[in-house]
Amino acid sequence: MLQLGDPSAEFSGFAQQAKEDRVLSQVKDAVRGEAAENAGTAVSGNANILTSESLVGVILTSLNDTKAKKVVKIDLRGKSQIADWMVIASGGSSRQVTAISEHLVDRLKQDHGRLSRIEGKDAGDWVLIDLGDAIVHVFRPEVREFYQLEKLWLTPGQAAASGA
Repeated sequence: MLQLGDPSAEFSGFAQQAKEDRVLSQVKDAVRGEAAENAGTAVSGNANILTSESLVGVILTSLNDTKAKKVVKIDLRGKSQIADWMVIASGGSSRQVTAISEHLVDRLKQDHGRLSRIEGKDAGDWVLIDLGDAIVHVFRPEVREFYQLEKLWLTPGQAAASGA
C-alpha cells in the first residue's frame, strides 16, 4: 500500500498524469488532423477543380439566381495581384445585399467546398467577399454610386459600356 510522502506514490501519480497527457495529446492531434484534413479538402478537394474562370461563372450564376442588379465582371489579370477577377453587383436593399452575399458564400461552400472571407454583412450596405481568385462586392445602389469602384478598374470605354 502506498503512503503519502512515499516516493513510489509520487511516481505513480506522475505516471498517471503522464498517461492522461498522452491521451489528451492524442485527442488534440486527432482533432488537429481532422481539421487539417477538412481544410485540405476545402482547399485541395473540389476547390481546385474550379479555375478562376469557372469560379466567376459560379459567382455570376449565383448573383443571377438571387436577382442581383447591374452585375459587372472585371478581369484583373495583369492589372493586379490581389485577384484574377472582381465582380461588382447591387441589391435593392440592405436585406437583399445580405441575402445575395449569404447565398453566394453558402453555394460555394456546399457545392464546391470553397471557403471565403466575408466583411460588411451585418451592415448590409457593402459586402465584400474574398474568394482568393475572385473578389465580389455587393452594394446598395447609393453606396455603389458613391464609391464607383468600376471606374477605378475599367478603362473609360469599358466603364461606359458597363453603365458605370
